[in-house]
Order: sequence, then C-alpha cells, then structure tokens
Amino acid sequence: MKRMVKQNHELFVRYERNPILSVEDWPYDVNAVFNAAAGLVDGRTVLLVRTEDFRGISHLTAARSADGITNWEIDERPTILPQPDTHPEEIWGIEDPRITWMEELGEWAICYTAYSRGGPLVSLATTKDFQAFKRLGPVMSPDDKDAALFPVRFNGLWAMLHRPVSAQAKFGAHIWLSFSPDLVHWGSHKVVIQAREGGWWDANKIGLCTPPLATEEGWLILYHGVRTTASGSIYRLGLALLDMEDPTRLTHRSDEWIFGPSTHYEREGDVDDVVFPCGWIVKDDTVHIYYGAADLCIGYATASLNKLLTHVKKYPVKSM
Repeated sequence: MKRMVKQNHELFVRYERNPILSVEDWPYDVNAVFNAAAGLVDGRTVLLVRTEDFRGISHLTAARSADGITNWEIDERPTILPQPDTHPEEIWGIEDPRITWMEELGEWAICYTAYSRGGPLVSLATTKDFQAFKRLGPVMSPDDKDAALFPVRFNGLWAMLHRPVSAQAKFGAHIWLSFSPDLVHWGSHKVVIQAREGGWWDANKIGLCTPPLATEEGWLILYHGVRTTASGSIYRLGLALLDMEDPTRLTHRSDEWIFGPSTHYEREGDVDDVVFPCGWIVKDDTVHIYYGAADLCIGYATASLNKLLTHVKKYPVKSM
C-alpha cells in the first residue's frame, strides 16, 4: 500500500544547519537559549537571547553576527540580569524580549516579560547600543506577555500589542492593542486578533511573535497559536494584517498555520513541539526569523515577504 505524504505548505524555509545557537555556543554555563529578539545595528545582526540558568531563572544575553547566521560574538556575561532589589517584578526572571527601533526617540525599545510574584507582566526598557539600558518598569499588570511596540505613533499616541489573560481564562487568550502618550501610561485597550474556537490550530490561545512589520499592504503580524492535544500543546505560526493607519482594524488573517514544529530540535526539548520567534529582520524581499525551538535552542528560517503578503491577502476579514 502506498504511503500518503503530507503536503508541505510552510512558507518559511529552515536553515539547513539549524540550530544556529545552542548552549554549546555559550561562553558560560546555561540550561537553554531561546526566544531571541532581533535587530540590525550598524549593519550587524543583534540578537537579545532569553537565557535560562540552572535555577530555571531567565536573563537576556546579546549575540552579534555580521551575516546573521554564523560566527556569533556572544557577550561573556549576562547582558541584562533581573534586578529584584530595585524591580521586584523581576524576582523570577526576565523573558522573551521584542525590540523596536523608535526613530523619533533615536533608540531601541525593548518589551520583555518580567516574572513577578503575581505572574508574568510586561516591562519596558530602552537602549542605544545594547550595552547600557534604561528600565521604564512594568507597564501592564499580570497576567500579560507577548508584547511589542509599533515604531510610530498613531494620532500622537504610541501603540503596543500584548496578550493579557483573565484569571479564570474562560474567555480565551487574545491579542490586544493599547495606546500611550509616554510609553508608561497605557489605555484604550482593545482586542484586535481573537483566538478562534473549536478545533482550529489557533483556538483558545494565541499571542504575538515578532514586532509588527510595516509593509505596503499594512502592518504584517506574525503570531502563534497553541493547540492542546492529548499529548500536549503544539505552537504554530500564522499571519495577519492590520490597517496601516488604524491598527485597531484587522483586515486579513490566514486560516492555516504557515510554520510549525517538524524537526527533531523543534519537537524534542525542554518544552516539546514549539517554534517561537520573537524577532525578524527584513532585507530586500527576504524575511529572516529567529525562533526558539522546543525552548532549548535557536533556529533560523527565511521567507519571501511578497509570498507572505500574497498568502495572507487570500483571507480577508469580514467587517463586523
């Protein structure tokens, strides 16, 4: 009997020598390296990597590369450590950063998860060089994570995507949008991408992956969906578009996932069956993503920006 073969419809292509970074590359002893923010700084790729020690507490470490793939220069010591003495919300670590270049401010803004006694929450920091950092402190209450800033203001206000969860979690976990005049005080909260229901790959729980990307078609959003199965959860990726002038308006959203765990380093690790990008970089038509694989190492994959946009535009969202 002829064996059926799954059709490969993934839009990202993995680097053949993945993973590109693992604990063996680190200059000091750690348990895991994953979920890295990414940006271009003076022509070099900079990753701000979630690094977990053997207590289970995470900090952030910078890694730099000329080609964004090989010959990584990794800081000899942790780049940003939790500071529970002055920032008690960081008592159990800092995790999953996303970075955005804020042209108006002339510096990078870092959204990261601070793990407080009350649960995870969103904190902000800024930097010009990924060597010196200024903490703005927590800007969202627990439970909240998966946050990233837009690089521009809307009607004079900064905007941030994030993922709060109710205490009872009866209503699912969705992607919200909030606005601020000063990056510290946030309001006008609104759900912009809602988790589906039922058997979908992104039912009940979704969250932002990489920061929103400005394109000719609108703000391109890469998000993760979590499907709960009898043997555990599976983290896969999907696409959405928000209106360029009004990011509260969802215009398109893909029905199918476009990237998911399939290789051994994505399916087996500290948390099985996870692909989780926190950073992407665009050069010409190529989108480069850096993703945590099974919460243990970092993978790298590329896709055509034009193909991503062509795909997501097949799925317009009906106006309410």
